[in-house]
Amino acid sequence: MSAAASIGLLVLRIVLGLVIFGHGTQKLLGWWKGPGLRGAAGFFGGMLGFRPAGFWTVTTALAETLGGGLVALGLLAQPAAVAVAAAMAVATVAVHLPKGLWMSEGGAEMTLVYLAAAVALALAGPGSYSLDAALGLHVPALVTALVAIVGAVAAVVALVTRRPAAVPAAEAAATRANS
Repeated sequence: MSAAASIGLLVLRIVLGLVIFGHGTQKLLGWWKGPGLRGAAGFFGGMLGFRPAGFWTVTTALAETLGGGLVALGLLAQPAAVAVAAAMAVATVAVHLPKGLWMSEGGAEMTLVYLAAAVALALAGPGSYSLDAALGLHVPALVTALVAIVGAVAAVVALVTRRPAAVPAAEAAATRANS
């Protein structure tokens, strides 16, 4: 791998990893004005309808915190990037995609970029300037594939077991009036 490609992967890993790490620690620890586990679980269980809310909140917070931190360090980077991708896939489908594409409306724009970056890192690897390279670690492709399967199954289970979102009263009244 060329030095320029490894520097490109380093920049991508550090930016993606630190942003996702920060996002996860908002949920997990309440850092950077985040809600902490209790507040995040209220959002996950209330507005988003994940069941059981506490389990999915902790799972997401750990995937983002540990996955993001490991991606930034380039340590076990490919399975860590898969964990980040799984979290971003769920966030895209459950939270942002229903609002459209553009972030100005709360849409999926940013989570899709994070998802694509995580998938690219999972496929390309961390590059030469990573702890994996410095320590001579090579995660077998089978391990990364197994993490991807577990992440995909968890994402599907999380999404299909959500309770339906509550319909706002005004919207429900308008629907009944038009029926």
